[in-house]
Formats: sequence, C-alpha cells, structure tokens
Amino acid sequence: MERGPELLRLADTVVLPGFEGKSPPDWIRRRLADGLTGVVLFSRNIATPSQVADLTAALRAENPQVLVGIDEESGEVTRLEAAAGSTRPGSFALGVVDDLDLTEEIARDLGRDLAAAGINLDFAPSADVNSNPDNPVIGLRSFGADPDLVSRHTAAWVRGLQSSGVAACAKHFPGHGDTSVDSHHGVPLVAATAEELHEVALRPFRAAIAEGVRTVMTGHLLVPAFDDAMPATLSGRVLHDLLRVELGFDGVIVTDGIEMAAVSGPYGIGGASARAIAGGADAICVGGEHADEHTALAVRDAIVDAVIEGWLPEERLADAARRVCELALWGASTGHVRRSAPARPDDVPIGLAAARRALRITRRSASAVLPLPAPPHVVELAPEMNLAIEKDTPWGVGEPLGKLLPGTTVTRLSVSTATGGAVESVLASAVDRPLVAVVRDAHRHPWQTDALNHLLAARPDAVVVEMGLPGRSDLGAVHIATHGSAKVCGQAAAEILAGDLRL
Repeated sequence: MERGPELLRLADTVVLPGFEGKSPPDWIRRRLADGLTGVVLFSRNIATPSQVADLTAALRAENPQVLVGIDEESGEVTRLEAAAGSTRPGSFALGVVDDLDLTEEIARDLGRDLAAAGINLDFAPSADVNSNPDNPVIGLRSFGADPDLVSRHTAAWVRGLQSSGVAACAKHFPGHGDTSVDSHHGVPLVAATAEELHEVALRPFRAAIAEGVRTVMTGHLLVPAFDDAMPATLSGRVLHDLLRVELGFDGVIVTDGIEMAAVSGPYGIGGASARAIAGGADAICVGGEHADEHTALAVRDAIVDAVIEGWLPEERLADAARRVCELALWGASTGHVRRSAPARPDDVPIGLAAARRALRITRRSASAVLPLPAPPHVVELAPEMNLAIEKDTPWGVGEPLGKLLPGTTVTRLSVSTATGGAVESVLASAVDRPLVAVVRDAHRHPWQTDALNHLLAARPDAVVVEMGLPGRSDLGAVHIATHGSAKVCGQAAAEILAGDLRL
C-alpha cells in the first residue's frame, strides 16, 4: 500500500489540532483548504468574543464545514472566559442546586455564546461520578458523587447545549471520578469491577447516549475490569466492545489530549494516536502542548504508517473519518447565529442566579455576624491547580468584596508562602477587623488545613469560605460553601458577606 492522497486525506480528517495565535496561522489555513476537518481552540487563541468570531470566520473561509472545538465546561474549566473568570458556576454547584431546568438553561446559555463565536463542538460536560473526594483532576468538574444525580444533570446539560446548535461531549469515558492520579501526568487505575462500573461510572454515559449526545471523550485510564493492558483511549475492548456495541453509541469518539503522559509516554504522540484510532476512536485531540504543524503532520503520518504496516485497517480509519465528517455536517447545518436569550426577573444573569442558589451557610456561633460589620481582611489560600484549569483565571472573594465593602484588604498565600510568619502577618492585618479565610479544597491540601487551623486558633470568630469541595462545614464562626471557584461564585459569597444578598 502506498501513501496516496486519499489515505493522507482520511488521516487528516481525524486529526483535530490546536495552534498558536489569535488568528489562524498560514499552516492551518492551508491544511483546512486541503481537507483538514477541524481544530481545537485554547485560551491562547481567545481575547474577546468578537475576536473569536473573526477567527472562526477565517477558518470557515477555508473550509465552510470546519469543526471548531473548545474545552468549555463553565466554572473552573473555562477557555472562553479564562482571562476574566467564568460568569457561570461549574457542574458541582449545579448538582448541589439539583434543578434540572437550571442546568439545562445554563448549558443553553453557554451554547448561545459558543455558537455566536462560531464554535460548534464543546468538550463538555464531565459525566464523571466524583466518588473519590481526593480526586486531583475531576472534583468540582463533576455534578457530584451520586450516579443518579450525575446522570440526570449530564442529560440536562447535553439537552441544553445541543439545543443551541453546539455538539456536546460526555467525558471522560468510562469514568474518571474514582481515581487518585491526574492523567496529565500518569495512568490512573480504576479498580472497580465490571458490575460496579455499570452501577456507578457508566450510568451517566448511558444517560448522555439516550439524550443523543454527539460525541464522547475517552479517558486515559487503565480499567482492568475491561482491559488490564491498554488505557481506555487505546483499548478496543473499551471503545468498541463496551461503548459502541454494549452501550450502543453511534456518534464520534474523540480522545482526551493525546499528548498527556498516560498515553504518549509509552508510545509517543504519533504512536498513541494511531493506536487510539485502531482501538475505536474517531478523532485525535492534539495541540494543547504541541501546537505546531510538525506535530499535526507527525500524527497524521503515524496514522498513515499504521495503515501501511497493516495493524490499523483502512476500513477502521475510513469509518472514523466518516463519523467526523458527519459531525462536521451537523455542526455546519445548525448555523452560527446567536439565539436570543429569554428575559430574566430583575435582569439577573443566569450564572449569578445559579451561583447564589448554590451557596450553603453554616452558622456555628450565636455571636456570628452576617453581614460583616466592617470591611474585613481577607486571606485566600491558593493551591496549585491541575493542567485542565488555567492557572491565571481569576477567583476568590477579596476582589468582589472590595467593590461592595471599600476598605477590604486581601492577602493571597500559596504552599510556598504560607509560613507561620505569613499567617501571623495576616492576623496582625486583621486586628480589630473581621477576618475572612478563603480556601479551595482544603481537605486535599495539608498546608491549607494547617494555615486555617492557625488562623482559627487565634480568631475563632473568622468566617471561612470554601470554594472547592466542602470536606467540612464546622470551621469558623460562619462557614460558607460556594461549591465552586468560578468568578461568579466569589461574587455570590461577597454579596452574602456584604449584606447585598440574604438567604
């Protein structure tokens, strides 16, 4: 078999590359004109909504049916709002509210923004059941730990997003929730039995498939119950036998970022890509870390070489290309016209309304005072985030509270700066003033727990705001759980502290 133009075109069809810049580079324009079917946008490609619309229009000038994908979950994982912070809470907050109409409306509202920007494929929602509270990479990205709840809200999210003309993507199949390793760095092991997986992790994916989800994203997970040798992204037993045959999914199977160490480590980026297509994946997401033409070509050529060598059947590649083309046709047919949003009571944005409803307040002292009687000192304990979350995306309570209570001061500490001396300095800054301690997944970070204990020993009257998973609610005179660290969650907490919102 020769490396002919038809084989090269088939391989090009299944590669979804990323690229650098706020406008398409020459190599992307050229490849789209030659048959590349889709691209993936990252925060590095995004400045403003109008700029993104111009970018996607330039892509469509080369290929009117181009697939434009993005990893936009709302909440902690946002690309469209990475610079300013998300105006919608993430999935965990929606699960806490447990209003399916609200979840559907949030997803539809997000879909309107994506469609207006020319984006027709969103790698969301996370259908993972976060049954391990120490999970380092899912956490707030999941609707919760109960499979029934996650299934209901996964279906509602899919319904809302796709009603706006944007394809949804249930991830990370067959379920990344019960893991303790970040697949950006290693291979997480899912130790559950097949029966346990069917009872818990797989249920939200069944719900998404029943709702007509257009795509499913693989997880770079080792699941011995189905395949004890190959990660799910590369496993025919997981992708074909389980997802295609047993669960009946007929849409596009797209890989999680193929550069991630869990799959590229043993095989290289090209080798992992070819093995993923052979195992049943239809599209390769690449370019999160290597956003250049050389990498995209290397992936294409590795897929072609696998066909020539005989271990990737050409029929399998052709089937993958067909599915990707059908998705692109669906995306093109839905149009890219902004659908008007219905008016809301008092013109409260839907994201802020949701964030307010997700707040949970525990008063542990009869003398606890809300709203705060004076501008406080706020200390924010900032953990290092996983690679799915942009490290510079704004979060916290201090900034929005300062606008509501002028005179508010803020200190932000990290694992390297949260020394005993730094904590004493915070206490000195809060003498004769209210103290607000803001944490983020404190139960997973001993340094946060130590700093918080130090603060509360000296100031038992402090207010604690937990913006991650709330491991405990018995900390501080008042404990506020936002169930999310999106900018809008910080705004809702600030309103409670300042007295602008009463629950």
